Amino acid sequence: MDDRIRHHWAAFKESPFVPAAVLVLIVSAGAGLFAGSYTYAMADPTPHRVPVAVVGVTHETVRGEAFAAGMEQALDASLDLTYQPSLQEARRLVEEQRVFGILEVHGSDVRLNVAGAAGASVAQLLTEAAPQVAARIGVRLTVRDIKPLQRGDPRGLALFYITLAAVVMGFIGAVQLSVHASALSPWERIAATAAYAGLGGLSIVAAVDWVLGALDLPVPESWFILALTMFTSGMVFTMFNTLVGRWAMVPTWGLMVLLGNPSSGGAVSWPLLPSPLGTIGRWLPPGASVNAQHTAVYFSGHQRLTPFLVLAIWALGSMAVFLRYRERHPGVGRRPRTGS
Repeated sequence: MDDRIRHHWAAFKESPFVPAAVLVLIVSAGAGLFAGSYTYAMADPTPHRVPVAVVGVTHETVRGEAFAAGMEQALDASLDLTYQPSLQEARRLVEEQRVFGILEVHGSDVRLNVAGAAGASVAQLLTEAAPQVAARIGVRLTVRDIKPLQRGDPRGLALFYITLAAVVMGFIGAVQLSVHASALSPWERIAATAAYAGLGGLSIVAAVDWVLGALDLPVPESWFILALTMFTSGMVFTMFNTLVGRWAMVPTWGLMVLLGNPSSGGAVSWPLLPSPLGTIGRWLPPGASVNAQHTAVYFSGHQRLTPFLVLAIWALGSMAVFLRYRERHPGVGRRPRTGS
């Protein structure tokens, strides 16, 4: 009886039912994690620390301080107030994405300058809370958007969507190379990944800007960011495919989609994300891509090197791991021989 059980168990382990059963469990758990990660990050955005600049010769008067305190209470958050000598200096901080709004306080008059392009969700919260606070404190309030979003992207989600497309299609392309072109040599695989990344980035630009007209993109810069994002995503999958074989989609999906996209700051601005996500997100490829794209489109002239370094480190690191352990990658070294 024991021999028969061992025989059946050995046969079962060699059958396709084992990976099928594992996939059933992974996909089932993944569905819940997918929904949970996005809901955790986006369903109830809560401000934690909102940087706001304050200008005006009487900004330290009782009413000015009372308005700032009232805004903090209304938002259930801490306004990180930085007092600036002039509106021009405060506008510079907005352009550098160091503050999300400007309070101009002049006696009983308060002007709230929001920056929709810096963070649509933050601007919306400030705009909704300010009139109630002004009425309670007894000040005259004016609200204006000094850095509005483009007309074709009123909710500020288009950059998140194009980044999501680049991330997902980046690793799907690598999956398809592993399935349909498994015999490529390591450098041929890297070249193919770079090729579809370059063409894919251009395709996204063409669809969103030239065809739909939803965004007016700075084409060379946006194209480069999207192509680098696709290449990075493809190389991350290739690295995991080398390390864990056929289960590579699990860590890739977890890193890039379950963790990376909700924490990217594309759908919900950094100050409204749960603190761990807001900290981690900008060091992952989706967050770095959103950050670079956001600056390229809305804050031209203030682009930073950090997001490009993050993408480059992930891409080069993944490529280095793949090349170091290339003999473990499915298909490498299995090119059919031709000739005698």
